[in-house]
This record gives sequence, C-alpha cells and structure tokens, in this order.
Amino acid sequence: MVSTRLPSTQGLQAFEAVARLRSVNLAAEELSVTPSAVSHRIRQLETLLELKLFTGNDFGLSADGVAYLARVREAIAALQQVPGREPASQVRRLRVAVTPTFSRQMLLPRLARFRDAYPNIELMLQVTMPVRNMTAEEADLELRFGTGPFHDREFCQLLADDVAPACSPAYLQRHGPFDGFATDAEVSRVQLLRTPLESWRTWFKARGIGLPEPATGHQFNDLGLALDAAAEDFGVVLMHLKLGSAWLENGRLVRLSAESVPSPNAYFLCWRPGAMERWECATFVEWLRQALRD
Repeated sequence: MVSTRLPSTQGLQAFEAVARLRSVNLAAEELSVTPSAVSHRIRQLETLLELKLFTGNDFGLSADGVAYLARVREAIAALQQVPGREPASQVRRLRVAVTPTFSRQMLLPRLARFRDAYPNIELMLQVTMPVRNMTAEEADLELRFGTGPFHDREFCQLLADDVAPACSPAYLQRHGPFDGFATDAEVSRVQLLRTPLESWRTWFKARGIGLPEPATGHQFNDLGLALDAAAEDFGVVLMHLKLGSAWLENGRLVRLSAESVPSPNAYFLCWRPGAMERWECATFVEWLRQALRD
C-alpha cells in the first residue's frame, strides 16, 4: 500500500535536480550537500512512493519518473510564489510533432482540456509521417509509431492497440459472409489493403492462416487513409480498434471477426535527452498519458 505521508521537500528537490542535471554530483553541488545525501534522498522518495523514478546509470527518467517530475516542478513553482508577488504571465511554446490519424482521432478531441488546464502553454502542432518518423522542422516532442526502443530518443509508450479485419457494409454484402475471417479460403477471395505500418502477418499468424504477406494491392502510409479506403469499398483493412473506433461507430466499417489480436506496434511520445527539464514538456507528456487512460 502506498504511504499517505508527504514526501520531504529535500527529497523532491534532489529528484528534480538529478532529473534536470542527469548527475548526482552536479545535483549535490547545486544543493550544497554530498552526493551520498542526494542518492539517499532519492532512495527514500522512491521507497515512499513505491516507484522507480530513474531507469539506469545515465539517470534517464522512467515513465513514472516523467509523470512525477511534472507534478514536482508544478509544486515547486507554486511554493516559490509569494502572495502579492506573483510573476507576470509567461507564455511557453511547445512544438509537438504528431501523426495525422492519431492527432485527429485521439489528440484533438481531448486537446481543449489541456488548453483549459494550462492556458500559458501555447502548442505548435506539426505533422510527422509515421513511416519514416520525419518532421517538417525540429520538435520538442515527437509522436512515433512502431515497436521501440528508439535509441536516439528518450520515450514513453502512449497507446497500444488490438487489430481486427474490417470492411465497408457494401463490400461485406458483395464478398461475404465470413466466419471470423480465419481461413485461407476466406482471405483469398478479398482484396487486402496494405500498409507498411501493420503487417497482415500479425493476423495470419494468430489465426493459423497459411498465406504469405500480400505483395500487391492498394497501399497506404497512414492508418487513417487505409480506413477511409476500406470505407470506400477498396477492400479489407487490418483495423486498429481504438484508433478506428469512429469508423465502426458511424457504420462506415464493420468488423469481420469478433476476435482481435494485439498489435506488435504502439504509439510512443519521444524527446531528446534533457527536454524534460522544461516544465511544459514534462507537463504535456504526463497530461497526454493520463488523458488517454480516460
């Protein structure tokens, strides 16, 4: 059971300093204590919280560490404000590179809540292509889709999903019915839509289908484009169920199987080492992780 005791301010300061400086020695110098005292305070904090805040000897933050750092910095900033001496409002700009379908289906419907909670953070959203993780310009935070890990970035996983085959009602009427879309014969009589983002092997292997990965047919480098194409009767798509829930809810697509399979891919939020020193970066990461749980 997690303790109800409040963490000490010394422990919180030690954690924030090590997270920012990525060094126990530099944190000790800043706090005017010994390195062993800094390490002891962080161990006490982790014991109290029952969390692992750092991932290794390089003092990279764990996912829990990223989330807690945002709260710690917000608390420290609040304690530093003296009544009657509040600083003038300062806008902080945050550049976030997002993939098209994720931003439309998962981020934008929730974004007003972030705007209301953090009016001093001005977001600058830019599109990144999920296939090559390319951005039009440098971003503070970058959404990536794949299996990880990403050796050039620190990261946390945002969203994992299951997949299942789906098509338009009209396509189903012409080519169905299907009994779970789980045999070579059923799969062979339809056009499979392809994307480099999700292999049909994921479904074939789980369902015992002996066909190879399709080498011909329409191909799309965005999951939303593939879903739209399936809705326009192009064929059968391997749908990400959370990401594609809107297509199912409005009836543009129907599932061909009640079964689903975990995708080996997921969405990750990535950043360069040191980015979590900025309050706005840590705040957005924690907010989005929490928002996607709702």
